[in-house]
Amino acid sequence: MAELVYDNTGRLLFTKEMKEEYTILMPQMLPIHFGMFKKMLQLEGYHVEQLNNQGRAVVDEGLKYVHNDTCYPALLVIGQFIDAIKNGGYDPHKVALFITQTGGGCRASNYIHLLRKALKKAGMEYIPVISVSFGLEKNPGFSLTIPLIRKLIYAMMYGDLIMNVANQVRPYELNAGDTDKMVDFWCNKLIDRFTAGKGMSRKQMRAAFDEICNDFKTIPYAPGEKIRVGVVGEIYVKFSALGNNNLEQFLLSEGAEPVVPGLTDFMIFKIYNRVVDVDIYGGSLFKKKVCQFFMGYIEKCQHDMIDALKASGRFRAPGDFADLQRLVKGYLGNGCKMGEGWLLTAEMLELIHSGTNNIVCAQPFGCLPNHIVGKGMIRALKDNYPNSNIVAIDYDPSATEINQENRIKLMLANAKGLAAKAEKEEQPEAAHA
Repeated sequence: MAELVYDNTGRLLFTKEMKEEYTILMPQMLPIHFGMFKKMLQLEGYHVEQLNNQGRAVVDEGLKYVHNDTCYPALLVIGQFIDAIKNGGYDPHKVALFITQTGGGCRASNYIHLLRKALKKAGMEYIPVISVSFGLEKNPGFSLTIPLIRKLIYAMMYGDLIMNVANQVRPYELNAGDTDKMVDFWCNKLIDRFTAGKGMSRKQMRAAFDEICNDFKTIPYAPGEKIRVGVVGEIYVKFSALGNNNLEQFLLSEGAEPVVPGLTDFMIFKIYNRVVDVDIYGGSLFKKKVCQFFMGYIEKCQHDMIDALKASGRFRAPGDFADLQRLVKGYLGNGCKMGEGWLLTAEMLELIHSGTNNIVCAQPFGCLPNHIVGKGMIRALKDNYPNSNIVAIDYDPSATEINQENRIKLMLANAKGLAAKAEKEEQPEAAHA
């Protein structure tokens, strides 16, 4: 059995022996993306399992070990971990916990400390926690290597594309479940390719993008256009069904088409912030150049995805990161980067400019960054875009699902009214022409 080893600060390390013996538990946020992330880590020799436990038990475990005033996503992730350790059939002495850290002054820097504090409170301080970050913490048994980063970038791009086309097909499918079957088919197909060492070059990725678009085009669908609803907000409650009470599924049940910006822009944004830090505060020019290199590479991959969507003739393509930077000028500056920072406002602007005027801004209750760059910017957006229809929805352990859904239903009713008004205004113009 692997020996418990601590560093000079008293932090429990994930050792090389643990890599061989331990199961690494990974929380859930984006099923498509994280499923492929898991496979990439497994191919590097890590024994990784993705958690899918949900329900009130997760919230209750979180409330036991995290103060209820703490960020809701932190409470959920920690609750999911502890619930899995207690009830998932794992040997608690043979598991490690895997969590990302993006740095900065938000909960994404504090997760790791909150999690260790919770484990100690639960009498499980012998469980190592792996911080997946750029230089914040190091472990002998886990290394975020350049080849692994490159593979994770490809997995992220595949995830964004599949999520994008699936969201554009699912609301219109003639046979319920066809889209989900195609999602599963392509996730399994890509994982098979990864296992065979394929699909992890830009040339192979571009070809796969075209294949994916062509296959999703074959799904029988009903013509017409439903009300499109953009989903933005704090990254966890924006993406996670556990965090947003199955928001996308609810929108589908209400006859709407969810439009969810991908993960790629957020990752570019986080890297871009490192570049901005050097420009504003000073720092290592070498680190700036490294960040610019990674940022440029991801942007090239993003353009490949956009080109594939445009070439499909069927699917709408999102704007790129440069478009977001251009749109947000005059609203927020580069220095506004806590949480989702200026990116959140930029995503709302990009949605409005692309014809998705109805937006749900999902936010953890009491999230200061989100309230500034999300809820705080709604008035400015509505002043400049009178037809925009934006609602901020708070999520926390005590928020009732029925209240959240009623507010979204009110937004949808308003959307229908705005659509009818726009159609009425167009008719006289058409008659005059």
